Amino acid sequence: MFAGNCPALMKKATLFIIIMFMCLTGYCQTGNGRIRGKVVDETTHQPVEFAAVVVSDQQTKKVVTGATTETSGAFTIKDVPEGHYIITIEFIGYKRDTINNVVITQGGNDVKLSTISLRSSQHTLKDVTITAALPVVENKIDKIVYNVANDVTSQGGVALDVLKKVPQVGVDIDGNVDIQGNGNVRFLINGKPSSIFNSPVDALSAIPASQIKSIEVISSPGAKYDAEGTGGIINIILKENKMQGVNGNITLSAGTRLENTSVNLGVKHGNFDVNAYFSGNAQLISRTPNSQNRTSSDSLHLNQNGYTDLQRQGLQSGIGFDWNVTKHDNFTANVGYNYLANRNTNFYSQDQYTQNPNQGTTNDVSGFRNSDSRFQNNSVELSLAYKKTFKKEGQELNILYSSSLGNPVSDYTLYQTYSGAPKPYSGSESHSPGTDRETDIAADYTQPVNKNLVLETGVKTTFQNIHSIADVGVLDTGSQRFIPDNTQSYQLTYDRKIYAGYVSASFGTKQIKIKPGLRFEHTDNSIDLLNTTIPSYDSWVPSIIIMHEFKDDQYIRLSYSHRIERPNYQLLNPFVNRSDPYNITTGNPLLKPEIGDNIELGYNKGFGKTGNITVTLFERMDGQDQKPVTIFYPTYAVGDSVYENVSVSNVQNIGKEYNTGITLYASLNIKEKLNLHFFTLAAQRFVESSLAANGVAIGYRFRFNLNGSYQLPHNLVTEAFANYNSASENLQGRTPQSLTYTIAARKQFWNKNASIGFTATNIFSKYISQVTTINTSSYVSYNIRELPYRSVGISFTYKFGKLEFKKGKDDSYLNNPPDAGN
Repeated sequence: MFAGNCPALMKKATLFIIIMFMCLTGYCQTGNGRIRGKVVDETTHQPVEFAAVVVSDQQTKKVVTGATTETSGAFTIKDVPEGHYIITIEFIGYKRDTINNVVITQGGNDVKLSTISLRSSQHTLKDVTITAALPVVENKIDKIVYNVANDVTSQGGVALDVLKKVPQVGVDIDGNVDIQGNGNVRFLINGKPSSIFNSPVDALSAIPASQIKSIEVISSPGAKYDAEGTGGIINIILKENKMQGVNGNITLSAGTRLENTSVNLGVKHGNFDVNAYFSGNAQLISRTPNSQNRTSSDSLHLNQNGYTDLQRQGLQSGIGFDWNVTKHDNFTANVGYNYLANRNTNFYSQDQYTQNPNQGTTNDVSGFRNSDSRFQNNSVELSLAYKKTFKKEGQELNILYSSSLGNPVSDYTLYQTYSGAPKPYSGSESHSPGTDRETDIAADYTQPVNKNLVLETGVKTTFQNIHSIADVGVLDTGSQRFIPDNTQSYQLTYDRKIYAGYVSASFGTKQIKIKPGLRFEHTDNSIDLLNTTIPSYDSWVPSIIIMHEFKDDQYIRLSYSHRIERPNYQLLNPFVNRSDPYNITTGNPLLKPEIGDNIELGYNKGFGKTGNITVTLFERMDGQDQKPVTIFYPTYAVGDSVYENVSVSNVQNIGKEYNTGITLYASLNIKEKLNLHFFTLAAQRFVESSLAANGVAIGYRFRFNLNGSYQLPHNLVTEAFANYNSASENLQGRTPQSLTYTIAARKQFWNKNASIGFTATNIFSKYISQVTTINTSSYVSYNIRELPYRSVGISFTYKFGKLEFKKGKDDSYLNNPPDAGN
């Protein structure tokens, strides 16, 4: 293979991609005309989302095409043939507006309409519903948007169930998330950071799918975004009600593995609205059988067999306010409370012996281990935002203040007992409370220079302070009580300050759009750990996106972004977790930030109502790559205690890593009844590290998922989803493969205000077998987990005072429009 010359070939491949892109942008022809505009409320001047925009022939009154407005109120209608047209704009609760004599010339011109202000109607509408299929996946210039509304198999599930279906995103069997194979992902909620993501798996296991409106995946973020996250950004958009009056929804779910409930309530009157939400989640106790067989270079064997009982709980609640003080001034405020908790209870038998070819088995030690690990975090979050718009369209100022305070607590208790002994011979415990404070202050300004050039700039400061206490005790075998161990107990404070500023521009023609940007971030770190200093550093973060639109609904996009991955506190904290004394984990205070460079070349082709296809080539290059490393020690000292024959794992900077791959996403809509969505990824990982054999390591990975839904009569829809992750080689062994599948059905009733759903996951097998190997020069470990994954669930949703929208060119409104002349 070509892996040995991967860096050189990567540079050549990148040059080839750029040359190919320049050729395409230089010689491809353009398509028909385009009509653009924006729809706002006449009184509040706020965007009107989902307004129907219909293009009709001025002479025949026949509908030619149309669209619905985005969340910003903007709309773009492409591929409009030559002719004279009437534009009709209508939305429930507003009077219809029309624009006459809109002309598209031969060869196609770009018509930009003035801002359209809709006036509220004087009558009240009751029990009105617009139904349709919201596009599942939307490809935008800088991100992919996955709309959750019609996701049947995720009903009653959590955010992790939704993320498995999002193009470019991977979720392993333990809930770890990556973008194009890179697990250093920056998570946001409604565009803002949240302290709950200090434990991403717990957070994503606690957010009900019923609370999520959409998920945005930004694999090559621009300068406006924080540089954090070499993998990219995942922004989870929660549902919010913006309709006049009182409206909301309730979801109740129960199952063999998961139970949750969620409530959303919105109240809007004039230019002021309030949104409140609550969700509770519980993952029921599930038992995972586990075994480990380990052999060290000195022929010492360790066999461990037992199980782990895992349970999780989560709660999120909050309230938000939105006030349009004037037509140019808007204030929003949100306050929320989150609670996350998990518990692992373990029981294992242990057998350690030396296998000598001449003397047989010697030094046989048998016993068992009981341990109990617990984690919980209570957090409060607050955000305040001000938006100022100006008379010039697109000119605006945004100021944001957000703050969070978390109180994480971790505990574990361990006992080890010899076989047949009445009392434990060893034990330890730890109680580790702490606080986690983060404050972000940001200001962003957008200035349109002309119709082809927009400038953006902004500044941001981030202050994070973490304080933790580790109270460690060891078991006194005589009294069977835990005695404080001052050699392992400590208090630790960690401070991080980030000062950032950026500038970016958007310019181009009707066919070509270019968005370059440059961000600067200065990072100050301090930690009050003896003999440990974390230096300050500066980061210059360039990015660029080039996009060429062609006729027939297709485009090609080239992007580059530079990213960093600062090690979080959990990776830096030197606390030694000894809940399994043969497999210890700890932090690394000397861990350096990972540096990433991402290049993507993507092509998208739409086929109208039939579907679309997207192909993306990517190259991800990471320096000071952060990866878990396991080292075997015959003896290992922790305070006054000495452990024998133990493996110690932490995260280290292993060297350089290159990921080269291709992704394919395709959707197919057959007669508006059968919808199919397919995603696949194939990639090669090439690592240069002193820890790898011969200094390099090569691995391959493959992933695919398939989702299909079928609309039956009487408001009944069925859906099936399958997800496969291949096994992959890493520096020290092999991670396992996994295959999961879900079938589901949903029935709507009560004028589609209520629905009941059923889901079944891995119904034909109770466990998913996970085989993980670690192979180093000092030992070999073989671990088998039987992960319980089979589940059955039922959910009920009720919507009151809420409109259900349908978006796209197949809207029933477009098929039966009002008289365009009115």
